[in-house]
Amino acid sequence: MRADLLGCSVDILTMTETVERAQVAMRDRRRLHHVALNVAKFVNMRSDDVLRSDVLGSDLIGIDGMGIVLALRMLGVPVQERVTGIDLCWQVLSVCARDGFRPFLLGATPDVLHRAAGVIERQFPSIQIAGLRDGYFRADQEEEVVQQIIDSKADCLFIAMPTPRKERFLSAHKDRLSAPFIMGVGGSLDVIAGHVRRAPPLMQSMGLEWLYRVYQEPRRMWWRYTKTNVMFAAILVRAFLSQQSIGPGRLSRSG
Repeated sequence: MRADLLGCSVDILTMTETVERAQVAMRDRRRLHHVALNVAKFVNMRSDDVLRSDVLGSDLIGIDGMGIVLALRMLGVPVQERVTGIDLCWQVLSVCARDGFRPFLLGATPDVLHRAAGVIERQFPSIQIAGLRDGYFRADQEEEVVQQIIDSKADCLFIAMPTPRKERFLSAHKDRLSAPFIMGVGGSLDVIAGHVRRAPPLMQSMGLEWLYRVYQEPRRMWWRYTKTNVMFAAILVRAFLSQQSIGPGRLSRSG
């Protein structure tokens, strides 16, 4: 089921359903571009045309942030659970190991990338990683990176590059990339590598990962999250004050 959240389409899927979609895409080699939507991305896409095009042009827009879950529920949309990017990444890696699909990891620093790959290989001994490429390549090296991904014949591509660089890379090259399942994973490789700690389970269940990130990196993160959270709250208030311009009647189904 697909819903509309203030002009942004959102797919109302559980983790199991999302993983099944990824599995089918890899099996049938039919492209499926997944975007994990959180509050920061929802706010920033309203002023960033490249980011907005990437989100709205993707095949699957999953609910990553608890703020998105709460907003949809307030608007009458029945959301069972959120599908966090890092958990989805880990679940798809498990499917790769089980079914023989080969992932390509793109992004992060060389050290983080190789440490994350080592953790993945230890967790899933049967997995075959199609290729690795850190995110610190120059613009004149993009063609080389794209060709490396194509030559790898990867079944899925996880991109751990920051916004908007990831979106610009995909906008320029997505049609040429041969990996059926494509997903941006943000800082997931940093977490897998142990470079960044994930919030405790209780904070995750409360949707407070952002607060834990601020605790770990206060100088870099406090203004980013404060700004986007306040802007998101303001957007929702304006929506309610304008007679709740969307609601359950705006729900639509997609195949």
